[in-house]
This record gives sequence, structure tokens and C-alpha cells, in this order.
Amino acid sequence: MALHKGPDKHEERSLSVNPFFGEANPVADMTEAPPRHRLPDAPLLPTTAYQVVHDELMLDGNSRLNLATFVTTWMEPQAGVLMAECRDKNMIDKDEYPRTAELERRCVAMLADLWHAHDPSTAVGCSTTGSSEACMLAGMALKRRWAQRNADRYPGARPNLVMGVNVQVCWDKFCNFWEVEARLVPMEGDRYHLDPQAAAELCDENTIGVVGILGSTFDGSYEPIADLCAALDALQERTGLDIPVHVDGASGAMIAPFLDEDLVWDFRLPRVASINTSGHKYGLVYPGVGWALWRDQEALPEELVFRVNYLGGDMPTFALNFSRPGAQVVAQYYTFLRLGRDGYRAVQQTTRDVAMGLSARVAELGDFRLLTQGDQLPVFAFTTADDVTSYDVFDVSRRLREHGWLVPAYTFPPNREDLAVLRVVCRNGFSVDLAELFLEDLSRLLPELRRQPHPLTRDKAAATGFHH
Repeated sequence: MALHKGPDKHEERSLSVNPFFGEANPVADMTEAPPRHRLPDAPLLPTTAYQVVHDELMLDGNSRLNLATFVTTWMEPQAGVLMAECRDKNMIDKDEYPRTAELERRCVAMLADLWHAHDPSTAVGCSTTGSSEACMLAGMALKRRWAQRNADRYPGARPNLVMGVNVQVCWDKFCNFWEVEARLVPMEGDRYHLDPQAAAELCDENTIGVVGILGSTFDGSYEPIADLCAALDALQERTGLDIPVHVDGASGAMIAPFLDEDLVWDFRLPRVASINTSGHKYGLVYPGVGWALWRDQEALPEELVFRVNYLGGDMPTFALNFSRPGAQVVAQYYTFLRLGRDGYRAVQQTTRDVAMGLSARVAELGDFRLLTQGDQLPVFAFTTADDVTSYDVFDVSRRLREHGWLVPAYTFPPNREDLAVLRVVCRNGFSVDLAELFLEDLSRLLPELRRQPHPLTRDKAAATGFHH
């Protein structure tokens, strides 16, 4: 969650409100406009309060045109109705809302089956507020298992976690919050994600696990999970070190099971101890739900599970927070029920087709070079061609924003800080027609960009954001 500070001392002016917002008497009802940075002294009519907030939110970007975010921006109206009906249910009150809890349990079982758990009935899992929380929980389980195996050395020894430099920022947070050394495999040349052998070489007796990403947010590519497990198998044969793998499948764990069925990345690999995904990304649910699953109860130490009874009944929980709405979990179950395997396959194939079709058209413009084409995650990254000197990707991002398109431009991490790219995320709802409109706007900008004397964006850090 973003941190915000209060307003500066001098900024205390009130809002200016249209007199017609006062329903009963347009003049008398608006004798005092509400302040912006302190609680008003008196209540407002609900219609007035609504209109004031609604009007300010009109200045937000259009979420459907946000090609930066992986998060779902469209669901069916029926899903919205179900969410409205459940928004007052506290997900943690499983004894009070047993059917909501049952739907959560079914979703875990469905994911365990989808991800080829040896016995889905013995796999354990939970819903979370998103993949960031799910990754924190998985990391905690890895650290606790390592600490149990090394009780004679810990806390004297410092644990470490091996991962590619392209990991989502939640893994940096985990290492910071839980005092784990982050050992990062850098990018090299045209390899934009983790190298299995390089990851294995960073492991030692203090390694709690290795994170493999099924779908890098930087370029949409899958990391080779099976090769990573094979490299760790070879490491164990040489050294005796048994290093578990966590698969961060925030996006790809809801793509690969439907479109890449022959790709082995999940619980079919004995070294994979846990997997997470975002229900609110390619799980096709509005923001606020993720999932964490462990191979079996042994992979999730019982001491991390808390049990409370003051809400009624014995309630095991494993989460960083407590209260949260049940609406998103209900929406996830609705979507699983609504689409089934064939429906998910159709939706995900459509987004991949849109991504690959659009990336090919972007390449045909001649000004850009593709890094990826959307054939793994429905995501592609591209940069300017070598002979383009009058503008850069930051100029393109800035000019596209003038047309309503939110396309992030950013530099890659070590050792490819020299590479700056644009990334387009294709989601359900970003149709062929919208892709065509995007291409038309991009094409329309190019003649003017080509006439620039040089790239115009001076502050690259402030030019755009990198959104996961």
C-alpha cells in the first residue's frame, strides 16, 4: 500500500461545489463547502457526498486502457452482484459464514488439482489479499523449515533466498522484513530472467529456497522451472544440500495449465514445495484475492498456523492480516464455476492471440524491436530500434498517455540497466478492436516523434511507473 503524508500547512482550502448538488435547496444547502483535508463539521446529503467523490475520480485513468497493470479490470455483471452481496462478510469469520469458507476450500482443492498435486486432498492452501501476501507466507514457510533443519546453527547463521533480479518487489520486501539475505541472479545479454545453473551456484547450507517465476513482470517470459529443479537435483547429488523451490505463478499459474499443458513446472516436480497465484490477475477476478498452496502439510509447518476460537468454533488461520471481505473469494469460485477448464482455455488463448497479433503489428512499424512477443504470458516488451535517435520509450509512453493509454516505460535491472523498454499487458477485455485502436494511436504519433531533434523526456525516473 502506498504511503501518504498529510497536506502542507498552507493547503487548507475547501472544495468548490456546484449549487445543484444540494437537492432540497440549491442555495441554502451549499452555504459551506466541505474541506478536503480535515473532517467537515456537519454531515452532507448522501447524494452530495457521492457527487463530490465521483467527480474527482473522473480524473483517474480509464482502467480498461491501462496496459501497465496485470490486474483484472472487467468482470461479468453477475460477478459484480455476487461481490456486492458478500462485501459485508468477513472472510475470517469462518464459523459465522460457513458457506463462504466452504467456497474458499473448494477453490484450494480446484487449484491443487489444476497444479497436479499428487493428492489434492492432502494439499494445503489458503486465500490471501493477493500474490504479495501469498509470497510472504510461502517465504515464511521456507524460512521456518530451514530453521527447523538447522536448529543447531540458527539464529547464528543468516538465511538466504536465491532468485532472479527480475522478481516482483514483494520478494525484496520479504527479505527485508524477515531478515533474509537476497541472493540475486543478474540478467545477462538477452537472458532477462533467472539462469538455473547460476541460481544453483548461489546456494549453500543457509539457503532456505529458490524462487522461480512463471511469468516475469519485466517481459512476460517463463522461467525454466524444470531446469531449475534439475540443477538443484544435481547440486544435492554433489553436496547433499536439499533446496526447495517456490514457484511464483502470480500470472503464469493461471495461464500455463490451460495453454501450455505439456510444460512441467508445478507439483509434478518433487522439488516444488509451494506455488502462489493472483486470483485478481489471470484468475480473472477484481483486485483483492490471491492463493498460496503447499505440496502437503509437511511443507507448511504447523507452528505457523494460528488457531482462535473467539469468533465461534476452532478456526485455523495462516495470513498476515485478519479481517477482509469474502467477496473476492466468492467471485473466484463463481469464475471457476462459470468458465471451467474449457472457458479458461478460451479466454486465455484469446488474450495470447491478441498479444501476439499486436506485437507482430508493432514490429512491422519498423521503429521498434521486440524483446518478447506474448507467446508465454499474454505480455510483450519492446524497445526502440537501434537507428531511432529522435525519441525514446519514455517519449512514447508520455505521448500515448495523451490518448488515454497507460503503457509503462522502464529500465531493466542489473546487468541490463542500459535497456529501456515499453511493456503491454493484454488482459481479458482488451479485445482485438481495442488493440487495433491502440495501434492506430501509436502509428499516428510516430511521424511527430520522428521529427523531434532528440528525446525530450529529461527525468526518466518520473516519466512513467513500472506497475506489476
